[in-house]
Amino acid sequence: MSKIDDLLVNAARYADTFDKGDLPRHPSLGVAVVTCMDARINLYSLLGLAEGEANAIRNGGGVVTDDVLRTLAISQRLLGTTEVMLIHHTGCGMLSITDDGFARSLEAATGRRPRWSANAFSDLDADVRESIARVMDDPFLPHKDAVRGFVYEVETGKLREVTR
Repeated sequence: MSKIDDLLVNAARYADTFDKGDLPRHPSLGVAVVTCMDARINLYSLLGLAEGEANAIRNGGGVVTDDVLRTLAISQRLLGTTEVMLIHHTGCGMLSITDDGFARSLEAATGRRPRWSANAFSDLDADVRESIARVMDDPFLPHKDAVRGFVYEVETGKLREVTR
């Protein structure tokens, strides 16, 4: 049995006890959270979220890419979110690579360079500030009054705000 098969068993067990009624499509807290895909970040436990309360957008590094901006535009314009929370974390793998080095390793393995950038970074706080700036500069996002950035410390479980 594969790990995915194990997860499907868990999903069936979840469905058997599912009693959320008719959850609204619009996040009830009006918040979209952008964070890293790192498995050490249990976003729902960290923020005390329940199903239906926030949009969770995850990628490698929690980087505000064009696709994240697209997703935030959908979240704000179609689902009614008005606040954006950006969370990076200590010990992130994006701190240990460079865009060019990663692209070269992919090219060596496949014979082709990727069309996209890994968006690696070397300074957590600086990248959080850059992520805030990308959100603030996007013309398609109508709600920018509450855009805040944080660093999650995987060693302590604490969340630290990064000021602009």
